[in-house]
Amino acid sequence: MAGILIQVSCLILGIISTTVGLDNGLALTPPMGWLTWERFRCITDCKKYPDECISENLIKRTVDLMVSDGYLEAGYEYVGIDDCWLEKKRGPDGRMVPDRERFPSGMKALADYIHSRGLKFGIYEDYGNLTCAGYPGVLGSEQLDIDTFVEWDVDYIKLDGCYIEPEHMDSGYPAFGEMLNKTGRPILYSCSWPAYQEDAKMLPDYASIAKHCNLWRNWDDIEDSWASASKIMDWFGDNQDRLAQHAGPGHWNDPDMLLIGNFGLSEDQAKTQMAVWAVLAAPLLISADLATMKPEFKRILLNKDIIAVNQDKLGKQGLRVWKQRNISVWNRELSDGERALAFVSQREDGIPYAVSLTFKDMQLPEQTYEVQDLYNEEKSRTVSPGEEFNVRINPSGVKFYKFIPKNKVLGSVQAKQILNSNVFNNEINNKH
Repeated sequence: MAGILIQVSCLILGIISTTVGLDNGLALTPPMGWLTWERFRCITDCKKYPDECISENLIKRTVDLMVSDGYLEAGYEYVGIDDCWLEKKRGPDGRMVPDRERFPSGMKALADYIHSRGLKFGIYEDYGNLTCAGYPGVLGSEQLDIDTFVEWDVDYIKLDGCYIEPEHMDSGYPAFGEMLNKTGRPILYSCSWPAYQEDAKMLPDYASIAKHCNLWRNWDDIEDSWASASKIMDWFGDNQDRLAQHAGPGHWNDPDMLLIGNFGLSEDQAKTQMAVWAVLAAPLLISADLATMKPEFKRILLNKDIIAVNQDKLGKQGLRVWKQRNISVWNRELSDGERALAFVSQREDGIPYAVSLTFKDMQLPEQTYEVQDLYNEEKSRTVSPGEEFNVRINPSGVKFYKFIPKNKVLGSVQAKQILNSNVFNNEINNKH
């Protein structure tokens, strides 16, 4: 019976689906925010774990910290509840019911609190008839659930893909997005569409995915370990030729959440994830307990220069351009001719490793650059065509630089000199 319902629902979704793509004007740069899943998973026992259970208290505490500790000011604007926020059964009217004990005020009241603090409200559901943790999914109740999300003033929906066959996603996800569009409310749409198809050894239609989703999970769930983060970086590098071309303003590949501030990454490894995610133009979605965030990890997450790379208006996903001896170079073209280059070590031999690379190795256009260290560990330096660029990287660490064309630097200096001269002359003239 369940199989028949799935087939009927998918047929209806296919009929509803049109060639009209997502058109909500959102995510012109990669979304930034905070999600519950990686750190808090499906912790629902608030008696045993009062500070960690998925609840309105956790969300309100996080919202307050995002404001007071500078995360909102830095650009992290979404606060998202992942799986396990629902009651196990829908209400008599067929509507979703938030867990009555953990969300006693209801989702509309929680959304009002989030909005009152200047942030936006994100929530999770699943395209199947159940979520991955076994709570009610949207299948068969798509329009009712979307109407409910609109009534709750939701700003971001993450739609997972458990309990549905991957081949049905090519019609279902676009249809759901089309229904979102018709509400008139701008709701960021995060799809898990390709992740399940990649896992099933299918070939996702990334052109269609980019047309219908603001962001999409491509591959495995990230786990709180360097091994997991490193594996995801490798996968994105190995598959970049079919992924990167589909990223850009309004639609982004998503390698999954930032682990920074949890248990599994050292400070060097956290810097590496932040740098590579910035080069990939990836969504920056923290999943950590902000109440226990250590200062060194907070500095990484709030690094304005690296956030600026991630949010660069050109919106071009960077590429892994060189890899040898477990050292890789990731190059992202930025607006105004600048480049961001991350030199990543996946070595485990215990000492910093030195490499010397040519412009060709780094795939840099041949001109003279001023090189600025985005982690402020080195003084700025200049590199010119014909020279090799020398860098020494800690094991499982990164060196992250911005390469600024020298003529742009000189032009900026000259412009400032002219401006200062004009100001000085105006002051003299005014005195006379």
